[in-house]
Amino acid sequence: MFEEEYNEMVIVKDIELYSLCEHHMLPFFGKAHIAYIPKGRIVGLSKIPRVVDVFARRLQVQERLTEQILDCINDTLQPDGVAVVIEASHMCMMMRGVQKQNSTTTTSGFRGSFKNTDTRNEFLNLIQFRSS
Repeated sequence: MFEEEYNEMVIVKDIELYSLCEHHMLPFFGKAHIAYIPKGRIVGLSKIPRVVDVFARRLQVQERLTEQILDCINDTLQPDGVAVVIEASHMCMMMRGVQKQNSTTTTSGFRGSFKNTDTRNEFLNLIQFRSS
């Protein structure tokens, strides 16, 4: 971890995640998109996907996973803001009950400066952009 003054938004998107639903004991999988705005502390980019893996590798629900990632980054780096969006497909939706193979679930959470509409919209627009 390094201490300097930074003002730009750091985004790591399309982080693959695999977890196991604690309700149905069936997998869910998808992608996480994470951003933070440093305030004196930065971290190596590979640490962001590791945070996702730490929390995803336990019995989990997507809502709690989103909050745990947010809290971990916020508490550790103490940035100006943190944003997390997770898009996942749940096998319990695909193979049980309603059997909707093409459905996805999106959860999001925002802390600090990401509660500002302009900052949040910048992040959401950037994670939608797909490079070719």
